[in-house]
Amino acid sequence: MPSHDVLIIGAGLAGQRAALAAAQTGATVAIISKVHPVRSHSVAAAGGINAALNPEDTWESHAFDTIKGSDYLGDQDAIEIMCREAPNEILWLEHAGVTFHRSETGNLGTRAFGGASAARTYYVADITGHAILHVLYEQLMKHSATVDRFEEWFTTDLLQDDEGRCNGAICRNLRNGELQVFDAKAVILACGGAGQAYKPTTNGLIVTGDGIAQAYRIGARLMDMEMIQYHPTTLAGNGLLITEGARGEGAQLFNAEGERFMEKYAPNKLELASRDVVSRAEQTEINEGRGFPDGTVALDITKVPRRRTLESLREIVNIGRDFAGVDITREPIHIHPGQHYIMGGVKTDIYGQTTIPGLYAAGEVACVSVHGGNRLGANSLLDTLIFGRRSGEHAAGQALHMPMPSTPSTRVTSTEKEIRAIINRPQGGRRLAAIKDELGETLNQYVAVFRDADGLRTAHEIVRRLKEQARSATIDDHGTVFNQDVIGAFELGYMLDCAEAIVVAAIERKESRGAQFRTDFPQRNDDEWLKHVDISVNGEDVPTVSYSPVTITRWEPQERSY
Repeated sequence: MPSHDVLIIGAGLAGQRAALAAAQTGATVAIISKVHPVRSHSVAAAGGINAALNPEDTWESHAFDTIKGSDYLGDQDAIEIMCREAPNEILWLEHAGVTFHRSETGNLGTRAFGGASAARTYYVADITGHAILHVLYEQLMKHSATVDRFEEWFTTDLLQDDEGRCNGAICRNLRNGELQVFDAKAVILACGGAGQAYKPTTNGLIVTGDGIAQAYRIGARLMDMEMIQYHPTTLAGNGLLITEGARGEGAQLFNAEGERFMEKYAPNKLELASRDVVSRAEQTEINEGRGFPDGTVALDITKVPRRRTLESLREIVNIGRDFAGVDITREPIHIHPGQHYIMGGVKTDIYGQTTIPGLYAAGEVACVSVHGGNRLGANSLLDTLIFGRRSGEHAAGQALHMPMPSTPSTRVTSTEKEIRAIINRPQGGRRLAAIKDELGETLNQYVAVFRDADGLRTAHEIVRRLKEQARSATIDDHGTVFNQDVIGAFELGYMLDCAEAIVVAAIERKESRGAQFRTDFPQRNDDEWLKHVDISVNGEDVPTVSYSPVTITRWEPQERSY
C-alpha cells in the first residue's frame, strides 16, 4: 500500500509546482493524474503569466488591477501575496528553462492584457502554459527518488480518519482497473476546474470538477461558485479559445455594422477591459441584433502586423485555418463569449489549507479568492504556481512532524461495490453523454453572461432531475482496461455536484458583480453583498448556503470602470 508524506492529486501546473516544493522541503511525494502530466489542461493556457517585474512597474499596481478586476470580491491578503511573489516566480521559471519571449534589448518582453494598467504579461508565443508545463515536468524528473508518479490513475474517494482529517485517497489504475488505497499525511487537490459542466467550453474533456466535488462530499466548504468566467473570444460551436494575447497585440472587435463597439462600453481600455466587461458588451451587441447571423461578432487580427501575428500568435493562426477556415492574417474571424474558467472552488487560506484538516487545494480547483468576481487574463498561471508552491511547502512542513496514517486495505470494498453497481446497471437508462449534453446546454443557457431568477430556478430544477437520471445512466463497457464508461459515470456525478453549487450560489447572490450579472438585480450592492457565498454539502438535499467576509487590507471598494 503506497504511503507518502504528501499526496498530490492532479499534475498540471499547480500539482507539479506543489510536488517540487514539497520534495525540496524534504517530504516524500506521490503525484497522481488521470492523464499523462503533460496532457493536463494547463497545457492549453496560451497568453502568458503576469508579474510586476519591470523596474517601472510595482506589485501594488498589479494588486490593485487584480482587486479592481475582481469587482472587489477578491481577498486582498491573498492578492498581495500573489503579486508580491510574482517577480521571483517568473525568474525561477526562466532559470528553470522556460524560454520566455525577449525584447530586442535581450530583456524579458511583455504584452498587454485586459484590465491591466501596465504591460506585465510574460509569454512564450501563444503556448505559455505548454512551455511551463513541460519545464516543470523536466524538473520533476530530477526528484524521482522522492517523488513517485502515478500516471493514468483516477481518484474516486478522499479518505478521512476518525477525527475527520484527510489522510489519503482511493484511486483506480486506468490500465487494469485495480483499486488502491494511498495513505498520506496531507493531500493536495490540484485537479483543475469544472468547465466540462458547460457546453461549449474552452476546457479539455478531463476538466470535470473532480476535486471540487470530492472535497465537497467530505464536508469541505466551497466559495464563489457563482462566478463563472466567459472568455470574450471563443469560436462558435466548438468553444475553441482565441487567446487574449490577440487583443493584447492590437486586434479589435467589430459588430456586423462595422462598428468598433467597445468604444461605447469601455472608452479607455477598449478591447483590453476586463473579461466580464468585454463579454457582456459582445453579448449585448448580439442580443440587440448587431451581431452576425451565426450569433457572433468579429475579431479583426489583421490590425496586427502579419509578421508579428505569425511570430507571437502562431497557434491561433492554425486554429483559425483548421477550425474556422479563416486566415486570420487576412480577414476577421467570428467569435462570441464562451465558458472558460471558474473563479470559485474549494475554499482555502493563503497556505492552501481547506476547511478539512489535512486537505489542501491549489489552482483552479481552489478558491483562495485572488480572482473574486472576475479573473484577469494571465493571473491564472500565476495563481497555480504561487499557491501550488505555498501548498506544497506548507503540507510538507506539517507532514514531517506527523506519524504516517494507516488505512485498512478493505476500505476499498465500498468503492468496488459502487463500480460493480455501475457496470451492472440494466440497459434502458439515459446515456451518460446525453445527460452531460443537457447539463452543459442548460448551464450555457441559464447560467451564462446574463442571468435572472426564473432562468436560474429552471436550471436548478433540470440539474436536480439530471442528478436522479445519472444514478441509472446506461454504460456499455464492462471491462477493466481503460474503462472510460466507469470513469465517465464518476465524472458526470462530479459535474452535477459542481453545477448545483454554481446554480444555488447564483440564485443566492441577488446583485450584479463581476461575472455574475443578474438582469433582475443589475447593480452592485456593497452594503448587502460585499461577502463571499459559501456552499456546503447537505446530504442529498439542496446545498447549505452561508457567508464569509471579504478581506480588505488597503483598497476600499469603488466604482469600477474601464
